[in-house]
Amino acid sequence: METLAKGHSKAQCDRIVKYIGNDPGRFKALVAVFLAGPYRITQRAAWPLSYCVEDHPQLIHPHLKAIIRNLKSPGLHNAVKRNTVRLMQFIAIPRSLQGQAAAICFEFFQNPREPVAVRVFSMSVLARIAEDQPELKNELKIMIEDQLPFGTAGFLSRARRVLKQLG
Repeated sequence: METLAKGHSKAQCDRIVKYIGNDPGRFKALVAVFLAGPYRITQRAAWPLSYCVEDHPQLIHPHLKAIIRNLKSPGLHNAVKRNTVRLMQFIAIPRSLQGQAAAICFEFFQNPREPVAVRVFSMSVLARIAEDQPELKNELKIMIEDQLPFGTAGFLSRARRVLKQLG
């Protein structure tokens, strides 16, 4: 927590990710700080948290339920939403949590007031869930196609990739 209180930079994020490595105990401590706050610390912990999961996806599994539940908290900072949904792209979400994760991601994806990154990462998470729950594919395709005329370049790029993935 002291490291997170010192500042927020890419170099700081990289130091934290390197320190945690593949250590479940250190990762658990990062998750605890992320979930407990205070607000500024949660925001700063979100970035290294997502990079740790990208490097070592297995670390998140004992904490995934709490991480997903946290996304329902009112007034979450965009950085917390963005990095949480980002990390969900890199993991296989257990079937028991797919419904909650999909509901949250559909809400983020459909909300034009959400930042593009949150919406794009939500689209990718939904596509991964749809691989396991094929009945979501058509609904997701329709939603993506409806938003194509209004998408930014980044949104359009990811949308084309996801549509191809959905078949």
